[in-house]
Amino acid sequence: MIKKKISLTAEGKKELEEELAELIKNRPVIAEKIATARAFGDLSENEEYSSARNEQKMAEVRILEIQDILKNAKLIRGGKKDKATLGATISLSMGGKKVKYTLVGPTEANPLEGKISDASPIGKALFGHRAGEDFEFNGKKVKIISIE
Repeated sequence: MIKKKISLTAEGKKELEEELAELIKNRPVIAEKIATARAFGDLSENEEYSSARNEQKMAEVRILEIQDILKNAKLIRGGKKDKATLGATISLSMGGKKVKYTLVGPTEANPLEGKISDASPIGKALFGHRAGEDFEFNGKKVKIISIE
């Protein structure tokens, strides 16, 4: 089976590595919670035990997920200054509002932080355009002001 490469910025890779380190560091804390809850007795009705085991399961799944992402990561070196590509930060005017987006891969996307996936509708629409260009998106006029 061929694994697909996952596009990540250097910042996104660093954030995942920090999250992974924190999750691994917390393993003993979760194990201690399980041990403490186990000491309370009957595990079938022990909410603390069930909660701690669930926390452990979620942490281990996330650890495996992050390790897989990092193993298959392709580092985005930063966008070109003249074209909207992965890693580029694009300032634009859309429907009269000025917004700023950074084009990232789907794994790193977080619209609340201004990070949009190149696979999203707006990401696809922006991709390949140059500063100063106009186009229409969802019935709104879009003008690319600058690309960093």
